[in-house]
Amino acid sequence: MIQGLELFDFQSECSDYIKDYCLQTNNTKTLIIKAPTGAGKTIILLDFIDKYNYEKTEKIAYVWLTPGSGELEEQSRNQMLLRLPQYTSKDLDEALSSGFEDKDVCFINWERVTKKGNRAIVEAERKNLFERIRDAHLSNIQFILIVDEEHSNNTSKAKDIIDAFASKNTIRVSATAHRNSMFDYYEIKESRVIASGLITKAIYINDGIEQRQISDENALLLNVANNKRREIRKAYEELELDINPLVIVQFPNEKEELIKLIEEKLEDLDITYENGRLGIWMANRKENIDTITKNDDGVQFLLIKQAISTGWDCPRAKILVKLRENMSEDFEIQTIGRLRRMPEARHYDNELLDNAFLLTFDEKYKQEVIENIGYAYEIKRIFLKPQFRDFKLTKQLANRDLQLSDEREIREIIRNFYINKYNLDDDFELNRNKLSANGYNMNNAIESSIVKDVVTNTEDMVSDSASRYEVEFQVNTHNHAIDLRQTIDSFKSLIGMDYSKTRAILQMLFRDAFDYYGQARTNKKLLELSTSQFYAFIINNRSKIRDDLKEGVTSVSNHLDIQFKLKPKEEEFKFPLQDVFKYIPDNDLEIITNNVYDGYTDECLNEVNRSKSERIFERWCRDNADWYYKNGDSGQQYFSIVYVDGAYKQHLFYADYILQINGKVWVIETKGGESSTGESRNIDIQIENKFNAFKQYAENYGVNWGFVRDKNEKLYINNTEYKESLDSEEWKPINTIL
Repeated sequence: MIQGLELFDFQSECSDYIKDYCLQTNNTKTLIIKAPTGAGKTIILLDFIDKYNYEKTEKIAYVWLTPGSGELEEQSRNQMLLRLPQYTSKDLDEALSSGFEDKDVCFINWERVTKKGNRAIVEAERKNLFERIRDAHLSNIQFILIVDEEHSNNTSKAKDIIDAFASKNTIRVSATAHRNSMFDYYEIKESRVIASGLITKAIYINDGIEQRQISDENALLLNVANNKRREIRKAYEELELDINPLVIVQFPNEKEELIKLIEEKLEDLDITYENGRLGIWMANRKENIDTITKNDDGVQFLLIKQAISTGWDCPRAKILVKLRENMSEDFEIQTIGRLRRMPEARHYDNELLDNAFLLTFDEKYKQEVIENIGYAYEIKRIFLKPQFRDFKLTKQLANRDLQLSDEREIREIIRNFYINKYNLDDDFELNRNKLSANGYNMNNAIESSIVKDVVTNTEDMVSDSASRYEVEFQVNTHNHAIDLRQTIDSFKSLIGMDYSKTRAILQMLFRDAFDYYGQARTNKKLLELSTSQFYAFIINNRSKIRDDLKEGVTSVSNHLDIQFKLKPKEEEFKFPLQDVFKYIPDNDLEIITNNVYDGYTDECLNEVNRSKSERIFERWCRDNADWYYKNGDSGQQYFSIVYVDGAYKQHLFYADYILQINGKVWVIETKGGESSTGESRNIDIQIENKFNAFKQYAENYGVNWGFVRDKNEKLYINNTEYKESLDSEEWKPINTIL
């Protein structure tokens, strides 16, 4: 029996469901539990263990797998020692020492058994773990696996360990779980957790932000947060509760520049490390956090980077200030769960105390995309058939010692692109009007929009229906210096230049105070913007500029012209001896016998892993090729070819397939095809550069090659001259060429 607690109905119902599921289902069945942050999943799982032990007939050991660096493992085990002291709990070392016994609950941190270089996974200890599992099986002990925060580990190593346990049942638990056709599913509705009083009723977004003209975004957010914190503190005091509300300030990274800026602004509010009102929890810096989770701790503001450690529980946290480096980053919705726990697991009928508060100028809210088991695929390891181990091709690698273009050439490319695309000339005012007519924002203030709303369910935060309004920031070169830098940083990889050179290019094109190669400004510049206008122009138009730079530097290069001096590095390519692929289990799977790998099945031919063109082509290979190989998308072990973009920047692309048909080896790249109405589905803006590079490679090395696209479920191949339309004579039905 769970000691010292009376479970809520939704908790008991969930633990009963898990118990009945494990009693009634066959071996190896998996159940996914979606439980909102704050629902008490640890208590639910402990209650399940206790109930199951009373009704089971077989010998069972429970293995509780947790993510992170050990915090959640310790928290969960401490809860068991407190709530279920009648059972034996173990950590990995204790299990390795004494093995697994009936009713044992073993808490294992994933990093102990999967992290590369960790002493816990050296060969001797890994074998010892597997031997202990084997010993348990020989003693007729079965396993039930509990995978906590189930999205956090989906690797081949993790799967090997899970497979070794050969568990009777697996219970996967997460606040962000998704339905999965492979597994059974149970969801605790957030509304029931709210009704219990365990979490806040709602989340107030940007409550207290009323200004439309804003000179200092960060100062405004911190001031509003501090005022809200004081109001909440006063409300607790009126109820004679010694609870000190905490403001979490979340940074997008750990750059000292932004941290120092926030520390200075908080010092103006008399919130410092020295007076105990400020704490910081970063990877390499921790201050004033030893007792921060206690309700009466003195820290008022806590600086963190992204999400705090998994399982971190601080119910006094009431306000989140989400900072940004730029205005287009994604918001991690899981973080808001840290604010939703109620400090006394009850509501107070007070709007200030029964709700959480989010303050941010992020433009969008988007649930973190989690590529894991919840998205209906698993990973399978496959091994190369012996007869293909001697196959060889020459692959190319970028020659990083060769600089094909300099800053001046890049500037000219960008300038000419703008002139040609927008018909610009030497009339700056006319150029402003032309850019404005084509979607550029020419406002001298920095524009943005913020959400101001109240939402009950966390998932409502990603909805487009949230109320928003427009705001403007008066340009302040000190306060907006970070915004400008991060915006320009997002451009630099597109043109292959560092930050200073990228900024110089933009200033030479658009600033009034910068000469262009020492020539008269009117001969080369596109606009003459003042310093503050330049800040607003770059920040307001980050998406437009990024798109234009991408289009400008990815225009078709004169590839053949530079091939002589390109001289890419060469290496021998051989099929990897082993590989992995993502797949969706299917009872009607078919082993593809003419693939170069053993165990390769048509389970991988799904929308998760393959584009439509790839699926159609691979089925064609299955029916027609002597043998075929699916290349990887990146990595030194795969086949690659060097191509250059319009700015002569070197890139690698990885042709999709290598196959043999009628005794001839072909290398094939698949691309998006065409709809039945002739609309192109190709999304690769580098397609022509890749085509030209592929053609040159094939001529140099005597390789049969082609680009393959689909239309109306039929395949077409081209290896002569690239044309976008599949109606062009260059695209031939595949069976006429291969």
